[in-house]
Amino acid sequence: MFEFSVPLSLEQFDYQLPRERIAQIPATPRDASRLLVSHPQTVSDLHFHDLPSALRPGDLLILNDTRVIAARLPGRKPTGGRMEVFLLRPTGEPEIWEALVGSNKRVVLGSRIIIGPGFEVIIQDRIPTGFRVSLHHPGQTLETVLERYGQVPLPPYIDPVAGRGDRERYQTVFARHAGAVAAPTAGLHITESLFQNLAQRGIQWAWTTLHVGLGTFQPLRPEALIEKKLHAEWCHLPTMTVDAIQATQKKGGRVIAVGTTVARTLESAFIQTGGLLPWEGETNLFIQPGFEFQVVEGIITNFHLPRSSLLFLVGAFVGLKRLHRDYHHALAGDYRFYSYGDASLLWPGDLE
Repeated sequence: MFEFSVPLSLEQFDYQLPRERIAQIPATPRDASRLLVSHPQTVSDLHFHDLPSALRPGDLLILNDTRVIAARLPGRKPTGGRMEVFLLRPTGEPEIWEALVGSNKRVVLGSRIIIGPGFEVIIQDRIPTGFRVSLHHPGQTLETVLERYGQVPLPPYIDPVAGRGDRERYQTVFARHAGAVAAPTAGLHITESLFQNLAQRGIQWAWTTLHVGLGTFQPLRPEALIEKKLHAEWCHLPTMTVDAIQATQKKGGRVIAVGTTVARTLESAFIQTGGLLPWEGETNLFIQPGFEFQVVEGIITNFHLPRSSLLFLVGAFVGLKRLHRDYHHALAGDYRFYSYGDASLLWPGDLE
């Protein structure tokens, strides 16, 4: 499947995936999805609702509580021409966002885009990532107008399907801090009943936040392998979670990142603070083979796009031989891939 050699290149992380293996409908219920459990010497096939039995009492799950915003805003010019604004992230200035703007004609600075009654976007400046835009919605909160006029920004490989319920399903049941334009997909499998079963087994959980950006779907540049940097994403590791991690480690429990976003947050915080301390800021960390994990002792994650930074992260955690073995097993075993697909539980260690 993969053929790895030194030096590593993007081409070595490529693989062929039949179109029908890209999940278009999420499992119902959420935890009915399949779960590949990968140890250094063994691979086993479970379902996500079996997760408590695959963990030990005293283990700690860290989850990303970001909330996906309805970032895709179809609109029109005052003259009637269609345009679309895709919100990327807030700039820190009130009502000023970085955004992509779609139009059949050249985008003119100062243009007004009418999204709905009482809600319009004004194009301010060009920036490397697209445009700076200002949002005007007098008398209404941003949350209200996005909910009313915005659309869920589904990945490009998920086709429109009527009645799929994307506004609910492309969101974790524990999402609370709005700011992501893509879901932390490993968390999509978790249900309230699964939380109850985890608690009964003595498994705890804690929270962190990383607002997933559009860069997660963009092609990885070859230069990124050399620079060891990716698109920047804002994240936050709170004091309560640091305390929970330290208490877990002291008692011999394991820290499991639910998603690559959580792994990136925890390892970035460790690097930025010189140890595991509360931290908030932007991370551009690119985790690739050769990286030494300092915090994460297990990862739950879906099956990822070829040539993606997420595939590099998985390869860094389990090793390249196991990456090859596990993806070959998933393909041969009819696992469903990408955001609405199945999951894996990864434990560290080289395949001998």
